[in-house]
Amino acid sequence: MPPLPSYGYGREHPGPRYGSLIHGQNLKDVIITGHNGTINGQGQTWWKKYRQKLLNHTRGPLVQIMWSRDILISNITLRDSPFWTLHPYDCKNVTIRNLTILAPIFEAPNTDGIDPDSCEDMVIEDCYISVGDDGIAIKSGWDQYGIAYQRPSVNILLRNLVIRSMVSAGVSIGSEMSGGVSNVTVENVLVWNSRRAVRIKTAPGRGGYVRNIIYRNLTFDNVRVGIIIKTDYNEHPDAGFDPKAVPILEDISYSSIHGEGVRVPVRIQGSEEIPVRNVRFRDMSVGITYKKKHIFQCAFVEGRVTGNIFPSPCENLDLYDEQGHLVKKSVSHNVSDIDYDF
Repeated sequence: MPPLPSYGYGREHPGPRYGSLIHGQNLKDVIITGHNGTINGQGQTWWKKYRQKLLNHTRGPLVQIMWSRDILISNITLRDSPFWTLHPYDCKNVTIRNLTILAPIFEAPNTDGIDPDSCEDMVIEDCYISVGDDGIAIKSGWDQYGIAYQRPSVNILLRNLVIRSMVSAGVSIGSEMSGGVSNVTVENVLVWNSRRAVRIKTAPGRGGYVRNIIYRNLTFDNVRVGIIIKTDYNEHPDAGFDPKAVPILEDISYSSIHGEGVRVPVRIQGSEEIPVRNVRFRDMSVGITYKKKHIFQCAFVEGRVTGNIFPSPCENLDLYDEQGHLVKKSVSHNVSDIDYDF
């Protein structure tokens, strides 16, 4: 199949990509359901050939629906996908409910669970995901191709989820977000035994924006990094990207964040060209396992903190009392304050 128009290249190789086991385009009123029956991608052969560099094209997702609307996928198990497991692309009005998505933790490369990509009006709820990459990764195109395609991911609700990702993150936004991502709510989510819990990742050259993102009622259990924003995820389709096309990151809130066994609760790595603006923390208590000077790590961040926060927030966030009065003005940090040990 030709590459996705907002990616320009295949995600793993230039040029075309392999098709999916279940694929649809330009459809309306799509239902995939069935008493928790299993769709098995039998991805082991694909993973082996990928590691041996025997594939000439990008692997296909297990289920891919493109340019479609009014979609319901529910009550099934998706397992062992060759590549991303469930990929709704440029779709509208999508409901994903009561899914179990499985792949081996370490030997199944790039087996994201669900990748909403340039989608509008979407709900993902009541799912269990344990895979070999991001549990959920919201995307909207790759560098200059995503900027030209101009299809954001907008109005997405993730709720009542249990996710494990020992390789990547439970819930990610990006790194391919060049068409923009906005109005996303992530609530009532448990991330356990994972490398990262919730992450936003981008880089110069992406353009686009990530804004109006709400995280609330999150629980982290045995996670290396709880909250992460990364602005140097430099992986590009080709040399044609514009390094001056920098993304905008703003209006991101975290409330009612709890957990145990977390090495670094927060790492927000803005940069001089990609500052992170208007980040808000409220009501956070995370038990830590790694005694380091900068447990709450920030660089080039503007924001505010209200309520009880543990561990202590970084000094470049303004602190407010419950009435909204400023009680401590922020102090600037630079990128050297970020700890890159893991």
